[in-house]
Amino acid sequence: MTIRTLDDLLAEEVTGRRVLVRADLNVPLDKQTGQITDDGRIRAVLPTLGALVQAGAKVVVCSHLGRPKGSPDPAFSLRPVAGRLGELLGAPVHFAEDTVGDSARSTVAGLADGQVALLENLRFNPGETSKDEAERGAFADQLAALADAYVDDAFGAVHRRHASVYDVPARLPHVAGRLVLREVEVLGALAGEPDRPYVVVLGGSKVSDKLAVIEALLPKVDRLLVGGGMCFTFLKAQGHEVGSSLLEEEMVETCRSLLERADGKIMLPVDVVVADAFAPDASHDTVRADGIPSKRVGLDIGPETVAGFAAAVRDARTIFWNGPMGVFEMAAFAHGTRGVAEAIAESDAFTVVGGGDSAAAVRALGLDEQAFSHISTGGGASLEYLEGKTLPGIAALES
Repeated sequence: MTIRTLDDLLAEEVTGRRVLVRADLNVPLDKQTGQITDDGRIRAVLPTLGALVQAGAKVVVCSHLGRPKGSPDPAFSLRPVAGRLGELLGAPVHFAEDTVGDSARSTVAGLADGQVALLENLRFNPGETSKDEAERGAFADQLAALADAYVDDAFGAVHRRHASVYDVPARLPHVAGRLVLREVEVLGALAGEPDRPYVVVLGGSKVSDKLAVIEALLPKVDRLLVGGGMCFTFLKAQGHEVGSSLLEEEMVETCRSLLERADGKIMLPVDVVVADAFAPDASHDTVRADGIPSKRVGLDIGPETVAGFAAAVRDARTIFWNGPMGVFEMAAFAHGTRGVAEAIAESDAFTVVGGGDSAAAVRALGLDEQAFSHISTGGGASLEYLEGKTLPGIAALES
């Protein structure tokens, strides 16, 4: 790939120039208080923002948050993010009440060298996500008019053909931020010739969400460990009862075919934690994976499986992990995710956490982020990259 980088932009002198930074500040908010519950994505963009501030640029940050319906919605305002970003930068962040309107224009116009502004949620504008190129382009024109250069540091959004990701780079001098560059370097190494043994750990809810990446990775990996809700469709494909556990009936035959083609590479749970209900205080115990009672629900992998998965990653040289092993948000069903994550962290391998719920689990369980070689900020983007798909945001930076 030929992508200009932030260092290339900084070498051209950015003092006094308006630089639009597309960040991924899509952080989780407490529904009751509106407070940020995990600021990992904000911290991830600090190296890029800090470098631009230090160089004297007028930094204009834009991002989405949640899935508003193309119009302003207070529940999805980025105002709380502006406050937290200012705390982390050690200087106030000016907040625009809109994205490309009067407030945005006046806020940007009022910036001094080295100051930062955050625009309101991009998705409050229908043009951001529109599939109509003219509508999307018109919004991109308005965004681009706010800046002299563009930096994409939102890896979590590069798989979207959205105005701020795909169309704005065509209208401004553009570079990859430090986060995006690191993500591409790391995932490029996994997609190329990673050190072996190469072990992939997949969890999460649905096989259908991970099918393409399984198909792409299966010929390349030495072991593929499957946990989380998706494991029950595989267990059903083996002919086992799965009770009321999460099951994609339409994917059973696909899983059976994958198991037949995997030549023993796929490792499934041998025991699971089952409960009477999907609830944090539900009565639960551990059963064999081939002995799940008909009226119980599987919510985590069991201790024997954790030990087996840990043994599988212990001698690995490269590990990619995407998706929790159970319902880690409930303490009773977090042991599988914690055990596997700790084993990955303790290994001597090059370890990549594939963003999304996996990254959230690392922080929610209080694990040391520095124990992993790389924690991606883009769950969907990282999977699509490993599938070999062309990511619109990356393609836009290459042009």
